[in-house]
Amino acid sequence: MAETDPRVQAFFDADEPFKDELQALRGILQRAPLSETLKWKSPCYTWENANVATIWRLKDHCALAFFKGVLLKDPEGLLHAPGENSQTMRKFIFKDVRQVAAFEQVIVSYVEEAISLEKAGVKVQQNRRDLVYPEELVQRMEQDDAFREAFEALTPGRRRGYLLHFCEAKQSATRVSRIARHTERILMGKGMHDK
Repeated sequence: MAETDPRVQAFFDADEPFKDELQALRGILQRAPLSETLKWKSPCYTWENANVATIWRLKDHCALAFFKGVLLKDPEGLLHAPGENSQTMRKFIFKDVRQVAAFEQVIVSYVEEAISLEKAGVKVQQNRRDLVYPEELVQRMEQDDAFREAFEALTPGRRRGYLLHFCEAKQSATRVSRIARHTERILMGKGMHDK
């Protein structure tokens, strides 16, 4: 392990579910030539500043997620998309520390492959399906040039995140409310999950 971010220790020291499983995963990742930091409130493992993997504590399980997981060979079908809109990331779910130990060699091989992808500069070809701008967002952009410019200046991933969030609301009033709730963040150039 090249570098360690001291903020990460608090994550692992927290008296929360899956503490043992998360520490076991961390031990495996720390033996790889990765840097450890905290991103999106979770430990993130990078190779030369490129995101390789992250560890998540969720309600009913913990997970080791690979940012380019869709490119990893997964002959046993252990990796799963974290959500229905996930195009590139894949996660390996754990519920017991014995499961982490049983799959240690598989985890090591996935980590090594993920690092190799970064070293080779491999990019994921994402499905760039056109995302629909909801009418409420279009109206807001037509009425507020600063808001329109700020939204269009967001990175494609940040725009996509907002569009998915806005569009999943079934009622117009909810879409308007979501847009209003995130206006300040958009004007600051931040994504939904940025600090």
